[in-house]
Amino acid sequence: MYSEDLAQKAADNLKAIREKKPLIHNITNYVVMNTTANALLACGASPVMAHAAEEVEEMVSFAGALVLNIGTLTPPWIDSMIRAGKRANELNVPIVLDPVGSGATALRTESAKRIIDELNVTVVRGNASEVLSLAHEGSRTKGVDSIHSVDEASDAAVVLANELNTTLVITGEVDLVTDGIRIHLIYNGDPLMGYVTGTGCMATTMIGAFMAVDQDAVNGASTALAYYGLAGERAASKAEGPGTFQAMLFDALYGLDEKAVKEGAKIRT
Repeated sequence: MYSEDLAQKAADNLKAIREKKPLIHNITNYVVMNTTANALLACGASPVMAHAAEEVEEMVSFAGALVLNIGTLTPPWIDSMIRAGKRANELNVPIVLDPVGSGATALRTESAKRIIDELNVTVVRGNASEVLSLAHEGSRTKGVDSIHSVDEASDAAVVLANELNTTLVITGEVDLVTDGIRIHLIYNGDPLMGYVTGTGCMATTMIGAFMAVDQDAVNGASTALAYYGLAGERAASKAEGPGTFQAMLFDALYGLDEKAVKEGAKIRT
């Protein structure tokens, strides 16, 4: 059975976002800046894309959450992420990290690990391979970096969440959220989401928006993914293909109300 309490929490969090319109500070990749900004606007949050080292500490001081995405990273951007992240930690602003491509190249893997080592990251969201690549030498998850499904990765994710002292989110056909103690599974979503670039990055920004109004990382991430996945389901039911799906996804994020989210959220604990 799906959790009625968490379905209600998803509706409550969406209401809070639309009432408070929290600023979400994104240091993200060139490919998705426009897409993720529009997704945040559609859900009711206020996006800002700011990566200059000279302003990130000031900007994050106004934010309800900081989203770090290494999709098109360069060393100066990583330095900006660290600067923004340290200021966010001082101010207790939640940080969401999307380790795009971690495990594929040394630069990406080492950069993601540096961020986790130097900052108190609230939530890490990626696919199974990306998340499991973050295990340090000697980790009990070593050897499982070839795992690609959420089901296969669940045990390793629990171990890694404890080792990294963060909440891990592995998205896939079924989404997994764990802080090393609690495990939530989210069954919302649609296969068409995999045919549009940036949908994973959009999931990360949705988590940022929900974390701005929910201090519980597991509940915040889970309710964000349920809302986002439900929007994907609605968009896919009307779309003819990836092109129309993307436009309809923005419409669905905007159009979903609290009642629909409460009735449609599929979160299992």
